[in-house]
Amino acid sequence: MISLYSYWRSTAAYRVRIALAYKQLEYKTLPVHLVNEGGEQHQPSYQQVNPLQLVPTLVDADISITESMAILEYLDEKYPQNPLLPKEQQQRNKAREISQMIACDIHPLDNLRVLQYLKREMNQSQDEVNAWYHHWIHLGFQAIENMLLNFQGEYCLGNEITMADVFLVPQVYNASRFKLDMGAYPRISKINANCLALNQFQEAKPENQPDAN
Repeated sequence: MISLYSYWRSTAAYRVRIALAYKQLEYKTLPVHLVNEGGEQHQPSYQQVNPLQLVPTLVDADISITESMAILEYLDEKYPQNPLLPKEQQQRNKAREISQMIACDIHPLDNLRVLQYLKREMNQSQDEVNAWYHHWIHLGFQAIENMLLNFQGEYCLGNEITMADVFLVPQVYNASRFKLDMGAYPRISKINANCLALNQFQEAKPENQPDAN
């Protein structure tokens, strides 16, 4: 059985949970609490699993993969049912483009360890940390919103779920946690609502995870 090292609030792990649910793959959750005792991800036992000390890590038989983008690509290749990448080349390109905008340009700047560093090492107040967070996610969401206006349908690239939706929904969840005003992003908000109406996305929600607290 597939095993997933996960933390319920991790948006990167959230992406993988959505993909697993969408592909109807059974898996075992191995919780890694990112806050308790300074962060369980820093314990030597987990460093052997993931040297970067992050989640998620997916283990499938003798294969171990970190980084959510690589994990989703692996799942699409190994388990082709309910594909996350469209067959048409331009659509595939756009699915990857939107996914990487989130994974590479938004999420790393607003990740837990970055926010913790701003507070602990740079002595930033919570208001200053929130301003940092809002700045970078607004910049990314503005670009994504404009891009999505070029497509019609229920989801990012039409009427089929793609990798772009799998990346977008967790990022909207995280934005909501930090009370980001989503008023400027009606297309993103509509797509998010459409995705969350699906059982697979509900199953993967943070509050529905066994380690949620």
